[in-house]
Amino acid sequence: MLYSNYPTIDLHGMDRDYARMMINQFIEDNYKMKKYDVIIIHGIGSGILRKEVKKTLSVNKKVESFRNDFMNIGCTIVRIKERN
Repeated sequence: MLYSNYPTIDLHGMDRDYARMMINQFIEDNYKMKKYDVIIIHGIGSGILRKEVKKTLSVNKKVESFRNDFMNIGCTIVRIKERN
């Protein structure tokens, strides 16, 4: 599956607190625009941002599911709950 048309956010260079805020705003914005599949780019590095992404997504009530991209572990693919 190609993800080139999915909205993305790149968290490179952000600290955990700023990344958390940006992730939640990104999810909220795409929820409002009815874009239910998005990509978060966090990179590989030491795994600090990847852990923060998972932690933030796991408590966000608008997130239906998320998983690492099997072709690029520096990205997380997120499914947002659809609006009723």
